[in-house]
Amino acid sequence: MTPVDDLPPAAAPPATGLLPRLLRPAAAVLSGVLLYASFPPRPLWWLVLPGFALLGWVLHGRRLRAAFGLGLLSGLGFMLPLLRWTGEDVGPVPWLALATAEALFIAVGCLGIAAVTRLAYWPVWAAAVWTLDEAVRARIPFGGFPWGKIAFGQAESVFLPLAALGGTPLLSFAVVLCGFGLYEAVRRFRTYRSTGEVPRAAVAGAAATVLVPVAAALAALPLVDDSAENGTATVAAIQGNVPRLGLDFNAQRRAVLDNHARRTAQLAEDVKAGKEKQPDFVLWPENSSDLDPYLNADARQVIDDAVKAIGVPTVIGSVVEKGPDSLRNTLIEWNPGKGPVDTYDKRFIQPFGEYMPMRTVARFFSEDVDRVQREFVPGTEVGVFDLAGTKVGLVTCYEAAFDDAARDTVLHGGQMIAVPSNNATFGRSEMTYQQLAMSQVRAVEHGRAVVVPVTSGVSAVIRPDGTIADRSGMFTPDALVAEVPLRSSLTPATRMGPLPEGVIALLALAGLGWVSVSAVRARRVPGTGK
Repeated sequence: MTPVDDLPPAAAPPATGLLPRLLRPAAAVLSGVLLYASFPPRPLWWLVLPGFALLGWVLHGRRLRAAFGLGLLSGLGFMLPLLRWTGEDVGPVPWLALATAEALFIAVGCLGIAAVTRLAYWPVWAAAVWTLDEAVRARIPFGGFPWGKIAFGQAESVFLPLAALGGTPLLSFAVVLCGFGLYEAVRRFRTYRSTGEVPRAAVAGAAATVLVPVAAALAALPLVDDSAENGTATVAAIQGNVPRLGLDFNAQRRAVLDNHARRTAQLAEDVKAGKEKQPDFVLWPENSSDLDPYLNADARQVIDDAVKAIGVPTVIGSVVEKGPDSLRNTLIEWNPGKGPVDTYDKRFIQPFGEYMPMRTVARFFSEDVDRVQREFVPGTEVGVFDLAGTKVGLVTCYEAAFDDAARDTVLHGGQMIAVPSNNATFGRSEMTYQQLAMSQVRAVEHGRAVVVPVTSGVSAVIRPDGTIADRSGMFTPDALVAEVPLRSSLTPATRMGPLPEGVIALLALAGLGWVSVSAVRARRVPGTGK
């Protein structure tokens, strides 16, 4: 291996005319649009490969300043449509601000990708840089925003088994590597046709970047297992629906509570009539009771009656007062005859939704920030409820995007995972499908069944192999009753945790460092570079 590519890109002649100058910018935007189109609800996960192949052509050998601009265009082509749901009720300003911020992260990553295209076997380094970029934006600012991780678009793909091997970082890395490898294979073929030369090592490297990720995914297939190791549990997921769309639906929170209590009581009647199997426990969604049952006797009675009717432990999503100025997004274990016996407070809370950082600055862009009058505070304890003998790990809505949230519950004994969610604010947008795909990936990543009760979106029962066993419609009251396998073994991804991401990050930093050192040496030795 040589420190730089054996076929360095020749300096491109200056473009003349408008169309040639627009070709790469247009291709950059198109690459981002292809990445977006690979995400749910479209079953087009494979579009991610030509998306990255096109991005590889756009960035290969580019100067850093040009790469930043082209990367920003690609990021906007990706993030603007992907995050359109964030402006569903509050208008375009928050959506545009968030999409632009995420696109800037991608632009910085593309700057690094362009730099490492000067190295031999550059697709490996470039895929590592992209994965490092995802890791950074999943952590900063304000705790990060992992939405748009390439792994989350792969819930139906052939690469999905890699999630069980190395989690979402390895899954993202493999998919991006394959996409860049496709471009490199085409580039080598074109070089051969124009020169007749066959640099065997380079051709072998290009082929490997395409074939190795696919082979690794096939090799990881035995890790995807949905058999029951600790028996099974029958679970019911209640979707009560909301009275109307939008942020102001919480003004009708009693109606939301009544909807979920009513649907639970109906399930109890169906069980008595033999139409449904008796569940071992019941899951309500996040925000299914925004009336604090510890303070509101009426809400407590409604919940207690519903739980007694079904006769099994029930998880209630509520907003709980924790002082005059703070709230907790809380899941409550409610037992018939005993009432509330355990709680889990959401640990990863949503900036600009559940709390308002930089309120004064944010108000400059939108007065909607003042809708958040009382801020939520995060919990500190991992949530695992013992529901009728089943250890259920709890991941509340937005938390499903964060790698640590689901893994922590499994390490604390979770035999299955529940993701109670509320996406009524976002209407009939793609948000609910994007979030559902995250839960599918988490199921494979940790080898656990995942049950997703949602107020009004798509509730679902997901098997440990990522397949959806049952699902509801949107804005439709429903009760999903299913028998799910319980498991206690740990996948390699669960055992290793952040290690694969750390290794890939070090690989990216090594590549960037290599390029930097080579550039410094080239400046110091006459005749070796500009």
